[in-house]
Amino acid sequence: MDFKLIAFQGEHGAYAEVASREWRSDLIPVPCAEFAEVFEGVALGICDYGIVPVENTLGGSVEEVNRLLITTALHVVGAVELPIRLCLLALPGADYREIRTAYSHPQAFAQSREFLSRNKLEPIPYSNTAAAAKMVAEMRPKRSAAIASKLCAELYNLDIVKEGIEDLEKNVTRFLVLSKEENKGDGEKCSITFSTEHKAGTLFRVLEVFARENINLTRIESIPNEPGNYAFFLDFIGSLKEEKVVKAIEQVQAITTSFTMMGFYEEGKGA
Repeated sequence: MDFKLIAFQGEHGAYAEVASREWRSDLIPVPCAEFAEVFEGVALGICDYGIVPVENTLGGSVEEVNRLLITTALHVVGAVELPIRLCLLALPGADYREIRTAYSHPQAFAQSREFLSRNKLEPIPYSNTAAAAKMVAEMRPKRSAAIASKLCAELYNLDIVKEGIEDLEKNVTRFLVLSKEENKGDGEKCSITFSTEHKAGTLFRVLEVFARENINLTRIESIPNEPGNYAFFLDFIGSLKEEKVVKAIEQVQAITTSFTMMGFYEEGKGA
């Protein structure tokens, strides 16, 4: 059997691994310590795909990933919108009334501020949510818990003290799937990166192109590229087979100083 690998940042049980299973359950998830390792692993052909978070409805954009996206030669071949259900995880048999500290990634803390405050829990930052859960299971710190996924509870034999501790019900992280090869289908969504001349009105001219062609933009992110200059990451709804999309791309290429077509792809929603 021909096994295919998908790289993600974090330990097993990370939300990126959950998202990878939603995208394609037949892939073997491979944990990486850093986001840069995910990009490098795919670029070198060590892994067939990589999956990275780009934004969360509560925590905002993932700046480190966006910086890597504007310089990568990889293609976007898929996307997943994953509802994030944060869980407070503790050692089996622990008395939840004695828990005083919670380990997790700062993004998870940003998504559960009210719960932490209400329960008087001290947040202690950790490299990622799954690593925090693994540490609690192995190091067994006293009066401590981790904020991580339900999958982490299964993998590291932790009790779920409380599930759904995020502050707002609509807590969704969007993940992009990366590959060395372009997506072969027409897709339903597109991601591009571009830079413009550093003067007033240049970004407006780009956005005007999409407005004129009645193309719906779903995300635009400005990312510092070099001192005084910005690159832009833009997503829009559209297929490669649509004439208005092809026309818009041609116009944008003509008025930008650099332009990269990252790919057309399908976007799924996780359960």
